[in-house]
Amino acid sequence: MNNKLIVILGPTASGKTDVSIALAKKYDGEVVSADSRQVYKGLNIGSGKITKKEMQGVKHHLLDIANAKSKFSVAQYQKQALKAIKDIQKRGNLPFLVGGTGFYIQSVVDGIVIPEVPPNAALRKRLEKKSPEQLFLMLKKLDPIRAKSIDAKNPRRLVRAIEIVTTTKKPIQKLEINNQFEVLQLGINKPQEELKKRIQKRLQKRLKGLITEVKKLHVNGLSWKRLEELGLEYRFVAQYLQGTLSKGEMQEKIQQESEQFAKRQMTWFKRDKKIHWVKTQKEAHALIKKFL
Repeated sequence: MNNKLIVILGPTASGKTDVSIALAKKYDGEVVSADSRQVYKGLNIGSGKITKKEMQGVKHHLLDIANAKSKFSVAQYQKQALKAIKDIQKRGNLPFLVGGTGFYIQSVVDGIVIPEVPPNAALRKRLEKKSPEQLFLMLKKLDPIRAKSIDAKNPRRLVRAIEIVTTTKKPIQKLEINNQFEVLQLGINKPQEELKKRIQKRLQKRLKGLITEVKKLHVNGLSWKRLEELGLEYRFVAQYLQGTLSKGEMQEKIQQESEQFAKRQMTWFKRDKKIHWVKTQKEAHALIKKFL
């Protein structure tokens, strides 16, 4: 078992967390989070971060490892995730890589070599004058595969992706090495209408706490600009608190963007034919049993 890795992935609000806890408990597992916002301290409600109670005693890694004021790169994530997975394997436990950030998952599963590209101030200055739509079209031409998974309305991520591909002169996805793990990938998804309802229900449940969380993050030194860079819920709550959106508009935008985000996640995941899409925990158990 000491080279095996189980991945549980899927779009936002699909129920990955509940499935991962049930499976990790059954198979002496530990969870390594693969979520680009759950790495940050203080981003709890908006990122859907698991609580201590919800963990049910299952050890979790790569949560709360970065200061939200600083940017945490996929290269940093890959390094820490590989270390955590190997440590879990050394202890004789089974690592579960769980999340919805496709690029984080791919960095581990495919062993992509991610170039440590330093910031290019001149390029950034030029790109900052462009709208997110213009940046997205640029990236689509330079690296169409990366464009499929990126948050098309997040200028910071778009600029960074363009910066990398411009510096290296090739798409990141082409820089692959042989993977070091034996991997089983399980995908959790729900029909589109059900997913919409789950996103809506989750938003209603979290909204009051989310607004409080964003206020607190701002008081603790996170600029409105940085909060907007963090995307989805944080972007629109920050705009609401600055008075540029009404409460109704904020809710509507979070709902719409979350649905669009789920679609982009599925577009990314559907490229990988090695993912086994499961409807029940029973199906997942059967596949894991066979894999082990």
